[in-house]
Amino acid sequence: MGKVVLVTGVSRRLGARFAAAIGTRPDVDRVIGVDAHPAADAASGGYRFVQVDLRRPAIARVIAEHDVDTVVHLDVSACGPGNRGVVKERNVIGTMQLLGACQKAPGLRRLVVKSTTGVYGSAPRDPAVFGERMQPKNLPDGGFAKDATEVEGYVRGFARRRPDVAVTVLRFANILGSAGAVGSDAGPLSEYFALPLLPTVLGHDPRLQFVHEDDAVEVLRLAAVEPREGTVNTGTFNVAGDGVLLLSQCARRLGRPTVPLLRPALGLVAGLVRQTRVVDISPEQIRLLAHGRVVDTTRLRETFGYLPRYSTPEAFADFAAAQPAGLLPPARLTAVTDRLTRLLGPEPHRRPALDPNHSSRS
Repeated sequence: MGKVVLVTGVSRRLGARFAAAIGTRPDVDRVIGVDAHPAADAASGGYRFVQVDLRRPAIARVIAEHDVDTVVHLDVSACGPGNRGVVKERNVIGTMQLLGACQKAPGLRRLVVKSTTGVYGSAPRDPAVFGERMQPKNLPDGGFAKDATEVEGYVRGFARRRPDVAVTVLRFANILGSAGAVGSDAGPLSEYFALPLLPTVLGHDPRLQFVHEDDAVEVLRLAAVEPREGTVNTGTFNVAGDGVLLLSQCARRLGRPTVPLLRPALGLVAGLVRQTRVVDISPEQIRLLAHGRVVDTTRLRETFGYLPRYSTPEAFADFAAAQPAGLLPPARLTAVTDRLTRLLGPEPHRRPALDPNHSSRS
């Protein structure tokens, strides 16, 4: 008998892609996809779909009925149907209910949980690069980052209670790809990049990282199976493409003009935009647009044994190619910006856009 893998969050693109990919492995016998919302791709994806809300005890019955030995929990996201309270319930209460069901499953052998690099926060005195063992100076006080922090805490508790289960937590940078944003998996940052004008924090040009959806699917696939010789796929791993991009570089690649605002003014604009429901620029995202965030992926490459195929610039280029044309042609916008930069001279206080992994691909 091969593995029986249960995948949560299959109504979203990342969950559907992963469920289809893991089902092609010869050592996987069945894939069960679950979500509170219908999954249109279940039949073509080759997995069995069961509509169930993770906040309900019915998930325990699904795990027991199908003798699930591997759970891949992808139903943790920054946005989705409903208001912020509903999203938080699905993320936190849904995870608690799922872990309770896993606790009672004697045949469970492996648990993989999707998290976010947002757990490190974004603050002015943050280290230049975050490693997995570093703690943020200030714990997230709200939003998706706080949800993910709580989820990781519950997962650590489960790992202590069930030492027989191999547990992996994957902290993804913003997921982008050739199809644009990966639904709500990419989070509000992708919606922000779709705006015709990009409001920014005056005097700040944050460093950002991205991971391509193809790399995200492959990392999840490797985490869900037995590790290859010489690698370890249990523990906590940062997942991001090599290199970084400044927010100004992202804007130029999209052909989007930026509108620098004082931070209080940006908060006011974000509140107005949020009321229109066009894009949700949360306080958490404003901090990212001010201070950025860069994580170290050494453990992903050396311990987990995976080198992302796409660097951060390459993942963003694939994303940008799928976006509608900006107000200004990217080549023209870049030429004008570069000329102004040469005229004004270098900015001595700006953080250099260095690749934390020293990759020549960035």
